[in-house]
Amino acid sequence: MNALRKNILIGLTVLGMGSAVLPLHAAEDGRQGHTMTQEQRDAKRAEHRAKRAEHFAKRQAKVHDALKLTAAQEPAWAAYQAAIKPQPRTAARGERANWKAMPAPQRMEKRIEMSKQRIARMEARLAATKTLYAALSPEQQKLFDENSRHGGHRMKHRGMHKGHGEHMHPKAS
Repeated sequence: MNALRKNILIGLTVLGMGSAVLPLHAAEDGRQGHTMTQEQRDAKRAEHRAKRAEHFAKRQAKVHDALKLTAAQEPAWAAYQAAIKPQPRTAARGERANWKAMPAPQRMEKRIEMSKQRIARMEARLAATKTLYAALSPEQQKLFDENSRHGGHRMKHRGMHKGHGEHMHPKAS
């Protein structure tokens, strides 16, 4: 009989804890954008873009200062900055809502076209990077290499952002 009471008490406790968590979970869903208006989502995106642009500018200023560029190297730096500056998303990307209505071959053509545009942007960045790199001294090239690796600053601070821990991306030695 004691065991039965104990099991009932445990069951009621579990139910009580579960019912306390449900309203909390529902409140979290509301904060994740499910109940946001289009204007709120647009404002949030604009805020995110502004933060990213600010971070980009600070990061580039830090690299610029570390390189200690000469006046002769500044034009190559300016061209490099123009080439790597993040671009706003293209209109084709916004058309993805209409993609469901497109036939499969047309969707694939759109994807290929977007890939070609991305490759063209990457080639322009590569050309500007090569021009800048050629203008740098060997010491500056070493600094540039250290500061332009994929992830750059983020590579030094793994594990600080959710989902980017050491266990997910082991550091190559």
